[in-house]
Amino acid sequence: MFGIILGLVLLMFLAYRGYSILWVAPVCALVVGLIGGLNPLDMYKETYMTGLAGYVKSWFPVFMLGAIFGHLMDYTGAAKSIARWLTQKLGPKRAIMGVVVGCGVLTYGGISLFVVVFAMYPLGLELFREANITRKLLPGAIALGSFTFTMTAIPGTPQIQNIIPTQYYGTTATAAPIMGTFAAVLMFALGLMWLHNREKKFTAAGDVFTEPKGKEAVEFDETDLPNPFLSFLPLITVIVTMNFLDWDIIVALLSGIVLSMAISYKKYIGFTKAISNGAVGSITAILNTAAAVGFGTVVRAVPGFATLTEVLLNVPGTPLISEAIAVNLLAGATGSASGGMSIALEALGDKYMEIAAQTGISPEAFHRVASLASGGLDTLPHNGAVLTLLAVTGMTHKDSYIDIMMTSLILPIVAAIPAILLGSLGIY
Repeated sequence: MFGIILGLVLLMFLAYRGYSILWVAPVCALVVGLIGGLNPLDMYKETYMTGLAGYVKSWFPVFMLGAIFGHLMDYTGAAKSIARWLTQKLGPKRAIMGVVVGCGVLTYGGISLFVVVFAMYPLGLELFREANITRKLLPGAIALGSFTFTMTAIPGTPQIQNIIPTQYYGTTATAAPIMGTFAAVLMFALGLMWLHNREKKFTAAGDVFTEPKGKEAVEFDETDLPNPFLSFLPLITVIVTMNFLDWDIIVALLSGIVLSMAISYKKYIGFTKAISNGAVGSITAILNTAAAVGFGTVVRAVPGFATLTEVLLNVPGTPLISEAIAVNLLAGATGSASGGMSIALEALGDKYMEIAAQTGISPEAFHRVASLASGGLDTLPHNGAVLTLLAVTGMTHKDSYIDIMMTSLILPIVAAIPAILLGSLGIY
C-alpha cells in the first residue's frame, strides 16, 4: 500500500511540474514495483509494457480518427462556421452562453477538446470584446462547454471518456440517459450561474475587456467559411450513426471524416496535411494515456493492490460511490480523465461487474458514474488541457484557474452526487 501511495503521489507531483508522463509513468511504476517486490526488468518489459500496448491496441483507431476528424473540421472552416453561427444567434448580450453552447456543440459532435479550444478562442474573444466582459472569464467559459457535460454526461457523446466504459461494462454510449441528462443540466446551469455572477463582480470592480497584449483584433472572412448548416452534417452523422444506427465508433468517425471532405471538396489540396497532422497528433495523446494505464497495470500486479481494492470496495454506501472515488483519485493523479478512468476500470472493472450482478445495480449506472467521475479531479492545475487552454487564451493560473476549477472540477463532482443517488435507486 505504501508503494502504491508513494508512486501515485510522485506521479502527481512530477506531472504537476510539467514533466512528460511518457517517462514519469514508468519511473513511478518502478517505485511501486520495487517496494511491491517485483523484478524491475520483468516489471517494465512484461507488466508495464503489456498494459501500455494493450491500451494502444484497443483505442488507437478511435484516438487517431477523432483527431483527424477534428483537424479536418478545423481546416475546412466547418468548426468556425458552426461556432460563428451559434454566437451570432445568441448575440453579445449572451456572450458567455454563446461560448459555452458553441464549445458544447462542437464537443458533442466528436471534435477533440483541444481543437475546440483553438476554434472557439477567437470567436469567444470577439464576443467578450463586444459585451465588454473581462478576458479572465473566457477560459472558464470554454472549460464549461468543452470539459464537462458534453464530455462525460450527455448520453451518446462520442468523446473517449464516454466510450471507454463500454469496453468494461458491455454498455453503449447512451448508457444511463436519465442520470447523464440530470448531471448535464446541473453542470450547465450551475456553471452559467457561477460565470455570470463572476462577470457582475468583475464589471462592478471596473475589470472589463482589455485587448490581448501584442495581438490585434481578429477579423473573419465570412465568405471563406462554409455554410453552417452543411458544417453541422458531419457532426450529426457521427452522433446518429453511432447511437441510432449502432455503428461502431470507428465507422461512425470515418463517416464523419468522409462527409466533411465531400462537403468541402474544393479545399482538397490541404486534406492530406490535415489528416497527417491529426494522425501525428493522436500519437502523443494516446501514448500519454497508455503510459498512465501501464502504471496502473503495475499497481494491479503488486500485493498491496489487494488491500487497496478492499479499501475502495468497502467504502460505506453504494458501490457507485466507491467507483466515483477510485476514478476521481486516479484521474487527478494522472492529470487525465481517460487515463485515470482506464487505470481504475482496468483494475476494478471486473469487480464492479460482479457487484452489479450481486446488487442489481445496472452496469449502465456504473458506466455513467465512471464517465462523470473522470471529469472531476482530472482538471487539477497540471492537466494538459488546462495548460493548453491558458496558453491559447493568454491567461495565467492566477487570472483564470479559479473559474476553470469551479466549472470543470467542482461542479462535475457535485453533479455526480445526484446521479449516484438516482443510479442507486434504479433510476438510470
